[in-house]
Amino acid sequence: MKRIVATDNAPKAIGPYSQAVEVDGMLFVSGQVPINPQTGQVVDGDIEAQTLQVLKNIKAILKAAGYDLSDVVKTTVYLKDLNDFAKMNQVYATFFNNQPPARAAFQVARLPLDVLIEIEAIAKK
Repeated sequence: MKRIVATDNAPKAIGPYSQAVEVDGMLFVSGQVPINPQTGQVVDGDIEAQTLQVLKNIKAILKAAGYDLSDVVKTTVYLKDLNDFAKMNQVYATFFNNQPPARAAFQVARLPLDVLIEIEAIAKK
């Protein structure tokens, strides 16, 4: 059975998808971009500021579903510029400092709303 997860503490979906879907004890969090859920606007700033907002959004979705960061087993990071990898990694490490999940990171041609970063996650209870 699948359960759709939604929270006002993360940005609303900007298309025909769910913030997250839970199936058989696994949570699939859709790619999050650096939108402030209170304002609905993209966070101004550099890769650090945008990474921070993305990870806050993921954390809020996890919480709404009854999960936390320690349940995350895999993330995928999409970067506008792979030169931002080290700076992104510094912020990322503050969220996943103990037994971090598996991860892949890619530079992509373009991201929604022309943001610098998007991250998706998979969590398991």
